[in-house]
Amino acid sequence: MSKQLIEVEGLKKYFNVGKGKVLKAVDNLNFSIREGETLGMVGESGCGKTTAGRTVLRLYEPTAGSVKFNGTDIYKLSPGKMKAMRRDMQMIFQDPYASLNPRFTVSDIIGEALDIHGMAGSRAERKKRIEELLDMVGLNHDHATRYPHEFSGGQRQRIGIARALAVNPKFIVCDEPISALDVSIQAQVVNLLKELQTRLGLTYLFIAHDLSMVKHISDRVAVMYLGKMVELAESEELYANPIHPYTKALLSAIPIPDPEIEVNKKRLHMHDELASPIYSAGQQTNEDETKLVEVSKGHFVAKAYA
Repeated sequence: MSKQLIEVEGLKKYFNVGKGKVLKAVDNLNFSIREGETLGMVGESGCGKTTAGRTVLRLYEPTAGSVKFNGTDIYKLSPGKMKAMRRDMQMIFQDPYASLNPRFTVSDIIGEALDIHGMAGSRAERKKRIEELLDMVGLNHDHATRYPHEFSGGQRQRIGIARALAVNPKFIVCDEPISALDVSIQAQVVNLLKELQTRLGLTYLFIAHDLSMVKHISDRVAVMYLGKMVELAESEELYANPIHPYTKALLSAIPIPDPEIEVNKKRLHMHDELASPIYSAGQQTNEDETKLVEVSKGHFVAKAYA
């Protein structure tokens, strides 16, 4: 059994939305990710997945809780030590165009992290490392002198992956890295991420709303609903035996590539679909909504549904 690389305890991220209201974007998350593992995080848009990923990396400062990387609580690090820690923790963003500086060449985009962390002793060493990274993600060396607008969406996402890999990270948050891509390209990018994980020993938090793709890449899957984690289990177990009503509703929405089965398939819905993660300031969340209980080995669900 590999060791825990990421340990998240009581993580909260609230936003003041005015008029005495608070958006509990992330509400009391507790989970861990083992070294070399992929934890998938699924849920509909607005459920708090991206905020969770960014708070885990301390791109957002938390409202409460802790995130330990290799046993070190990153929220207690000074700015200088946090900068050094960022070499180990990187992110691949959802939109491969918006996340790349249009004024930078590919060489500038990938090389910027090398410059910031002083990882290239000379221009020749820098150029060699950039070419290695381009090879790694399936791009040509001559792509280094081009600009983001000259590439397809899939190629731009490969540039984003190369940038994340530049500093030799151990942990990467993949924030819906395929949702902006053509379906024909999505599988290529997911397979590339899997190959890189095997080759480099990477650990992923893979955020997505495409449940079939999450099943393909993830060892375990966490289900987010209104800022809370409502179910967590091994990938096969979650898809075979969903317990929480929201997990069941999500899985019932996966299209089946057979028109006769698809047309007769029953779509499940949540009874509280109009519920909101916005609360009055000071209003406490029901513990049954945020506490996970183990119902079978490695399968956790919100206390109210256990």
